[in-house]
Formats: sequence, C-alpha cells, structure tokens
Amino acid sequence: MADNDGIQCPLCEDRAVAHYWSDRQRDYLQCGHCQLVFVPPGQQLSPAQEKSHYDLHENDPGDQRYRAFLSRLCTPLMDKLVRGSRGLDFGAGPGPTLSVMLQEAGFDVAIYDIYYAPDTSVLARRYDFITATEVVEHLSRPGEVLGHLWTVLEPGGWLGLMTKLVRDKAAFERWHYKNDLTHISFFSFVTMDYLRTRWGASIERPDSDVIFFRKPDRGLCYEL
Repeated sequence: MADNDGIQCPLCEDRAVAHYWSDRQRDYLQCGHCQLVFVPPGQQLSPAQEKSHYDLHENDPGDQRYRAFLSRLCTPLMDKLVRGSRGLDFGAGPGPTLSVMLQEAGFDVAIYDIYYAPDTSVLARRYDFITATEVVEHLSRPGEVLGHLWTVLEPGGWLGLMTKLVRDKAAFERWHYKNDLTHISFFSFVTMDYLRTRWGASIERPDSDVIFFRKPDRGLCYEL
C-alpha cells in the first residue's frame, strides 16, 4: 500500500488524502476535499509506456460506431454553439475524429495531443468551446491542465468533458475502467461539482459520462 504522507491531490492540491482501494497492480487514493480518486505518482506508467499503449488505439474518423460514441458529446454541444465558433479538441489521440465531426458541421477546430499533435501554440489561443473526450482520466496533473483550459476559454464558452464517473467504493471494486493502467485520475459527480463551484460555472450532464461547464459571461471567473 502506498505511503500517503506528503502526497497532495493532483486536482485541488489538498493534502487530506486517504487510501481508497488497492488491487494487485496499484493503489488508489482519494482526496477528502474534491473526492478525486487517483493513482499515486510512483505507480503511474512512464511516458514511453503510456504512448506504447495509446499506439494500439485504432480510432478512425470513418468508423461509424466511434462517431456514434462521440456524438453523445458532439450533438448536444453543437446545439449550444453558433456556426463558425472556434474550438479546441484537447487530447485528440492518434486518430482525431471529434474535430472532424465538428469541422464537417461548420466549426473551426484546432487539435492538441501531447503525443500525436504536440503543437503547444494552440494552447495559447482563446476558444469558444473546448472538448476533452476520454482524456481527464489520463491526466497526472488534472488541476494544472483543466485550470489552463478554463483560462483560455472565452467568457460564455463551453468546456465539454467525457469520462466515466466513480459511483461508490463497491462499484469501484468491480469497475473495468480502473483496470486500464493509463487511467490514473477518476472523477465523480461530486468532483465535477467541485469544479463548478471553483470556477463559478454552470454545469449540465447531457449523458451519464458527459459533463458540460459553461463559463460565466462576465464578472468573476475563478480558476484552479
């Protein structure tokens, strides 16, 4: 079991961290403040190991089943956007598809991926919407990453996340999602609500694993 001393939450940086679960491969800790469940740093894959796993993915814009999967975020998001809005698909992966779907619908979309589209200049621009599908569970520093994305989101803009959510410890024990060794940060709806409060955002949940945050039009916008 991991020694929790000195470990802080990678989302909210609180040190009220406790053991949550262990299996044969690693430990899982939980933040007592934002409720994020995470794998301690010493048990995470190296970048090379992580990329080797991602290289096995076969995402393809021509795969209609993959498009249907992404449409659970894409369709309700497009209903909120003005044609021509500028967006960023963060963590696009080896076969960018959501960006293609949005571009086909008339939106201007940049992509970023730490391994497959590592042009960091796109992270310095501002966007009307940002998407991260099946991404946040891979982040070793979700507070830093999400805080930056929120900063470059225009007032009134939308941040759309897709990730499976933690329900409770009993369900976590049986949860296949935790068995992927590249999954190291696990959000619950309580965690998402922490972000809503921290950012002063409004929040919607159009599907079980899809969360939308809307940045306030004006006034104070708190950031991580």
